[in-house]
Amino acid sequence: MAIDIVIEPKPRDLGGFTVRRVLPQIARRTVGPFVFFDHMGPVAFPAGGGIDVRPHPHIGLATVTYLFEGEIMHRDSLGTVQPISPGDVNWMVAGSGIAHSERTRAELRPSGPRLHGIQSWVALPRDAEETAASFIHHPKASLPARERDGARLRVIAGTAFGMTSPAAVHSPTLYVDLDLEQGARLDIADDHEERALYVASGRLEVDGRELREGQMAILAPGGTTALQAKAPSRVMLLGGARLDGERHVWWNFVSSSRQRIEQAKRDWREGKFGQVPGESEFTPLPEH
Repeated sequence: MAIDIVIEPKPRDLGGFTVRRVLPQIARRTVGPFVFFDHMGPVAFPAGGGIDVRPHPHIGLATVTYLFEGEIMHRDSLGTVQPISPGDVNWMVAGSGIAHSERTRAELRPSGPRLHGIQSWVALPRDAEETAASFIHHPKASLPARERDGARLRVIAGTAFGMTSPAAVHSPTLYVDLDLEQGARLDIADDHEERALYVASGRLEVDGRELREGQMAILAPGGTTALQAKAPSRVMLLGGARLDGERHVWWNFVSSSRQRIEQAKRDWREGKFGQVPGESEFTPLPEH
């Protein structure tokens, strides 16, 4: 069988904005280095609305924002101010610590903005967990892309289909945006240790099994996996090398050490992550 398990997402309310949480789950906590995977939208905000994610901290990971529709304004404690549009990649390495906010720009709010995309976290290898924080924006045109037989492929991070993304990954990574016409067929090579397919929209058939919107299929290792789009579909292919040991995830912190997470909690309470310029709000630590 090409499919090992199928994961159903769980809705999460982020304060008036619901996302589909795919990773982590009890059935599967990670796929390659991916420890967190949220499907945002599609949502149409009312006039004057938008997202307002207040400044919050991260350690031990890289965040990857990728949009199908809409825009998000990113600000961080490094002084970065960068909007992200569909097809772009915001690659933020938290490493030893960073704080950032994500908001809808004021100019976009009167018309009732739309938003649709994926927010994911990639855990850093143990020897890179304390690397210096950094942020790099990769515009859509800089990402390698290819079109074949009704399938448009864009490599977000890592390597796939003979292409390599400019995003600076710290371990073998697989992350690809697949935009498929109805009837398109595609072979997924077994060139990464762990692989998964997430159906953001549409329907797929994989090894005779149908996958619908919102489902993630963890692919079994060994051999090439063939998929076919049963409807126009947007699919995320993700995975990479298995993590080099267990990762603890608490709130926005990821680490191989529980003690390091406790230190991050103290640092956030004491304001040691740095200020996000232009922001006066902050997100307090959860009580539980």
